[in-house]
Amino acid sequence: MSRENNKFKVIVDAMGGDFTPQNPILGSIKALEEKPAIELFIIGDKEKIKNSLSKENLTFDESKIIHTTEVIDMHDSPTSALKKKKDSSIVKGAELVKEGFAHAFVSAGNTGAMMAASTLIIGRIKGFGRPTIGAQFPTNNNKPCTVYDVGASVDSKPTHLLDYAIMGTIFAKEIDGIENPSIGLLSVGEEESKGKSVTFEAHELLQNSKLNFVGNVEGRDILKGKTDIVVCDGFVGNIILKFGESFINFLKDSVRAYAAEGLFNKVKALIAKGVFKDSLKGMDYQDHGGVPLLGVNGISIIGHGSSSPLALKNMILKANEMFEKDLLNKLREGKDFYGNL
Repeated sequence: MSRENNKFKVIVDAMGGDFTPQNPILGSIKALEEKPAIELFIIGDKEKIKNSLSKENLTFDESKIIHTTEVIDMHDSPTSALKKKKDSSIVKGAELVKEGFAHAFVSAGNTGAMMAASTLIIGRIKGFGRPTIGAQFPTNNNKPCTVYDVGASVDSKPTHLLDYAIMGTIFAKEIDGIENPSIGLLSVGEEESKGKSVTFEAHELLQNSKLNFVGNVEGRDILKGKTDIVVCDGFVGNIILKFGESFINFLKDSVRAYAAEGLFNKVKALIAKGVFKDSLKGMDYQDHGGVPLLGVNGISIIGHGSSSPLALKNMILKANEMFEKDLLNKLREGKDFYGNL
């Protein structure tokens, strides 16, 4: 879509997530309060959206509500849902980006359906074999490490891992402000001789590229912050992500169990509560909002199903930042530069 008049247009899925339509609506209103220049459209069941606005005593331009009659829920098969539910908010939202009506689509709905709709309907950026999503992890050196891929695909080829590194590098430079992001390839050892055929071939591609590739890294190096970016197959990356997400709940449950053992333990747990909250803040998905699906020919932000209004607001603002920094064109240019081995 054209960047004419520098007016950012975003569509927010009101039917995606566990708390619909109120959380997407509240997040949209909060985003508009912070960035009133955004042209924001809400897509979904118009009556439910209007009822939610009335219940929350909120005003929103009715002409910017896009009515749809179907919903892709969390239990639907992604690809079959795209065919069977053509009037769903996810399908229509992706189509409107494809048609150039909007620059971005934001949803906390069915992750698989969002990835499928973004890839198959919006389409890929020429030159990139597969899109990717990344997840940021806090590190010992106080700057995040981003892992690509964490679930966009589960059977990556060596060329795909190179693409993930290219897209991750451009995103880190343009959005995170890291001048020369370092890249690590996840393997079972730092030595080039360790790994499997995919990592051996990916290592060679990365080593011969123009990227700042430092070599193989191990799982323990992610939280150490050894590199700015770690690339791996989406199957492995998704396991790392889900394990990391479960760790905070594990700590919370452990502290609760410890506190329940007696009054003295409860006092110590209360003292430690603030420390835990501050030190683990970097792992709170709400602060980051959702994750962009990089490599598609439009801005697609995918959120957690339980996204709060804060998380949804940050998803919208992330999409706006990607537009303002012209990330799609930077990705196209970067593929030619870094991919020219």
